[in-house]
Amino acid sequence: MDGCFFDMDGVVVDSERHWVPLENERILPDVVDAQSGEGPTASEITGMNVRDAYAYLDREYGTTVDVDGYLATYDDAARELYDERVELMSGFDSLLADLRGDDVAVALVSSSPHRWIDRVLDRFELRDAFDAVVSAGDVDGPGKPASDVYETAAACVDVDPNAAVAVEDSAHGLAAGRAAGMTAVAYRTTANADSTLEDADVVADGPDELRAVLDERRRA
Repeated sequence: MDGCFFDMDGVVVDSERHWVPLENERILPDVVDAQSGEGPTASEITGMNVRDAYAYLDREYGTTVDVDGYLATYDDAARELYDERVELMSGFDSLLADLRGDDVAVALVSSSPHRWIDRVLDRFELRDAFDAVVSAGDVDGPGKPASDVYETAAACVDVDPNAAVAVEDSAHGLAAGRAAGMTAVAYRTTANADSTLEDADVVADGPDELRAVLDERRRA
């Protein structure tokens, strides 16, 4: 394993356990046209770039706000979540140290915009933790589940995707990592306990199993 690429939401920080109920109970009912039929659930858009998610919701359900209003709603929620509520993955600092000790390139590959990513990097003092930080907003092509964001990250750290691992917690993210040619490792938590994660090459239940999976890949 020459590179390890981490999704942010639900992996590096436990934000999905906050985002999922917030989207299901407050955001989606407010921004989707309930008259169009049964509304969406958070699982449909988890892992997607926020602009791609708006386009999907508008196309499939119809929306009651324009894209600027939608983004403003998410930005308000993001400030609260990232500044006050989320926590760093247990043992993440030591996991990074182990990867770096074996000269494994480490990147953060997120669907979130940089303005959200920056809040996490600053709060948990991770500015110097990654060799590259890539947002879906950095690529010209589509976001996850397309491969573009992972291909961009691999190019940034000069790593062959076939020699890299993508650690993800959503179906969209896992599909993106596999499409780029990486080994897709699903990180299972209480927030995605009901997800099939069918595109995963391997599933790690919690931080200890994730460390064991990555240790095995480093030694292979």
